[in-house]
Amino acid sequence: MASMSLPTLVKEGLAAVTEDRTDEYDAQFIEDMPVFDIDEEENMIIRMQKELQTAMEKPIEERSWVMIIDLRKCTGCGACTVSCVAENHLPAGVVYRPVIEEEIGTYPNVSQQSLPRPCMQCEEPPCVPVCPVNATWVRPDGIIDMDYDQCIGCKYCITACPYHARTFDFGINYTDGTPAKQPYEKAANYEYNKGYTHDDGDPVIGSVRKCHFCTHKLEEGMLPSCVTTCIGYATYFGDANNQDSLVSELLGQRNQFRLKEELGTKPRVYYLT
Repeated sequence: MASMSLPTLVKEGLAAVTEDRTDEYDAQFIEDMPVFDIDEEENMIIRMQKELQTAMEKPIEERSWVMIIDLRKCTGCGACTVSCVAENHLPAGVVYRPVIEEEIGTYPNVSQQSLPRPCMQCEEPPCVPVCPVNATWVRPDGIIDMDYDQCIGCKYCITACPYHARTFDFGINYTDGTPAKQPYEKAANYEYNKGYTHDDGDPVIGSVRKCHFCTHKLEEGMLPSCVTTCIGYATYFGDANNQDSLVSELLGQRNQFRLKEELGTKPRVYYLT
């Protein structure tokens, strides 16, 4: 038999599949598709979503947001990083949730571990008191906020953060040097429930930026983007003040730790090993 090119095989395969297809056939096919019942107690995303919506019904001072990352499940795929960039329309050079690759062990018994690193949202943040204009503060629910209109870009908070979780927006765009700025770079983001467009003169340019647990999504009763896009279900988020929440259950495990606990910053991001 004569060999056939891949495009030819694809075309003939599609022709064979669609030869007898009609609108009625498609409708019947959809109707006959199996329907699966979702056990809400088994599906952690649905459970966390419901727990978040319950938490949002409480006054803000009665919530205590925490994030837990299971390093045993993290594959280092970077989906959380990409989703964060897309959700917040982050420009070139600004990343809120990098995934750090580190080698552990001693040669020849070594392995690689992936460590997602969002803002730690510390209870005792060293970045807050050094700000000379009070452009950053701790919200009653534990999230560290930023005011781009107030920030003067002195970078003191970048120096003070022991986790390197703050970045500076130099106003760089991905399409700099090309004929035109692309639509996705003109679209406004809604960090802190405000619309910033990254145009010349916009307050985000020349300001310090950081992860904020997608506060604009929390206000709408939705989980942070990094949680819902994690292909390994390695990221958990919820209200630690709810003793029945999933995050409260995980915080009771013995195999959890926080980065640089010896500094006394009391991060709200925990890791499981």
